[in-house]
Amino acid sequence: MRVISIILLTVLFSCSETQPNPGESSKQVDVKPTKVVKPSHHNIAYLTGKFEPKKHEDFVAIPKQYADREGMFMRKDAFESFQQMYEAAKKDGIDLQIRSAARNFNYQKGIWENKWTGNRILSDGTKASDIENQVDRALKILEYSSMPGSSRHHWGTDIDLNSFDNSWFEKGEGLVLYNWLQRNAAKYGYCQVYCEKGSHREDGYNEEKWHYSFMPQSTGLLDYAKDHLETKHIHGFLGDQTAGEVQIISKYVLGIDHRCK
Repeated sequence: MRVISIILLTVLFSCSETQPNPGESSKQVDVKPTKVVKPSHHNIAYLTGKFEPKKHEDFVAIPKQYADREGMFMRKDAFESFQQMYEAAKKDGIDLQIRSAARNFNYQKGIWENKWTGNRILSDGTKASDIENQVDRALKILEYSSMPGSSRHHWGTDIDLNSFDNSWFEKGEGLVLYNWLQRNAAKYGYCQVYCEKGSHREDGYNEEKWHYSFMPQSTGLLDYAKDHLETKHIHGFLGDQTAGEVQIISKYVLGIDHRCK
C-alpha cells in the first residue's frame, strides 16, 4: 500500500506542474521555420531575359582585354572564373576572346526577328523568310539561334568564344584552342553545352564548339526552368506561335550535353 501511495503522489505532482497557473495563457508560442530565400535571379523574368544586364547588381562589364568589343556584360562570378581560365590559357599560348555574352530578351528579339523577316542571312547563306511554313521557318532559325525568352545567354552565365564557325575549331589555331578547352574548361566551371548531337545530347541546336556555360550558376537556373518555365512564357516576338510546336522547352532549353553538370 505504501508503494502504491508513493506512485500516486508522484503522478499527481507531475501533472500539476504541466498545468498553467490561474490567469496564465495556455497558448503555445509559434516557432516559425527559417525562411528559405531563393537567389534573386531564380524567377521567370530573369530566366527569360526581361531585365537590363548593365543595371543588374550581379553583372559586370567585360573589359576589352577579354573581348572583341566593349559593351558586353556577364555575371560577376562567371567572369571571375573566366579570368582565371583566360590567364591559364595565356600561359599555354592560348588567347581566349569573348565574342558574345549576356543578351537580354530585347537583344535576342532583334536577332530572331531579323532572321525571321529575312533581313539577316542565315549561316548557310539562305533566308528564313523564303520558308513559307512557319514551323519549318522557326526550326531553321533554331539550328543556331534561340527564340527570345529561351536563350541561356539571358542568364549571364554563357559565353561564345573566338569564332562562330565550327570548322575554325577543327584545324590549326582553332583546333589547338578547342582541345585546350576540352581538357581544361571544367576546372573553371565551364562546359560546352551544345556538343554534337548523339548519345550525350539528342535534341536542340546544332553543335556549337564556341558556346561555353558557367555551370555553378547555370545548372541551378536550368533546374528552375525544368520546374517553372512553360511555353506560355515564350512570347512577344514574330513567330512566337510556333514555340509549342517546336517543343522549345523540352528540346531546346533542356537540350544540353548531359555531361555538363
